[in-house]
Amino acid sequence: MSEIHPSAVIAESAKIGQGCSIGPFCVIGGDVVLGDDVTLKSHVVIDGDTHIGDGTTIFSFAVVGEIPQDLKFDGERTRVRIGARNRIREHVTINSGTSGGGGETRIGDDGLFMAGCHIAHDAQIGDRVIVVNSSAVAGHCILEDDVIVGGLSGVHQFVRIGQGAIIGALSMVTNDVIPHGLVMGPRAELEGLNLVGLKRKGVDRKDIMALRAAFQSLKDGEGTFHDRAERLKDEADSPYVKHMVDFVLGETDRNFLTPR
Repeated sequence: MSEIHPSAVIAESAKIGQGCSIGPFCVIGGDVVLGDDVTLKSHVVIDGDTHIGDGTTIFSFAVVGEIPQDLKFDGERTRVRIGARNRIREHVTINSGTSGGGGETRIGDDGLFMAGCHIAHDAQIGDRVIVVNSSAVAGHCILEDDVIVGGLSGVHQFVRIGQGAIIGALSMVTNDVIPHGLVMGPRAELEGLNLVGLKRKGVDRKDIMALRAAFQSLKDGEGTFHDRAERLKDEADSPYVKHMVDFVLGETDRNFLTPR
């Protein structure tokens, strides 16, 4: 029941779901699994052990599932898992994982990956994430749900970006970003909270006020950033503040971008 252009090259062992549309000159490897209603526009390459979720659309010249750009990679079998209803635009590259990073690059549901952006090996991307044109997410990064990465930005390897955070365009993010943080600048700094995003999401005003108070405590309190988060732990009534505190106190390989 799928519509496949005669010029497409599809390995016999590839699994194609119902209602897929595969355009001219697409190339699909033998370990690829496409869910139902997946659309490949034209000249799309999908290789490796790669699963694409239902309803995802991939635009021309995107390459998904190729080997990682990591000199330590030695041909081991690794994976890419992409959820449902994602939009992967032209010239996007998404690499498979490495054995040293868990072996899997994972993307959730309902994401938008704009033209020319790159998702590196072992990245873990949540739901409803937007990565804008020509931005790069390096290896081993974690982007939680509802993150927005502005155009022409870079995210350093092993960086975590918390839920609902927004990265301004032309930013280089070298340390972790708290949930709902607002980050911008060539050497990115934490400027405040993503209040616009919180309001658009319909977050209760009480929770927004609690987040603002928590942010102020992290900014101006005594002791280290970690010490301030520890003190907030027992005071956190809002689930948004609790998530922020848990994120700060969680395991990480980087420091945090701290409020100026």
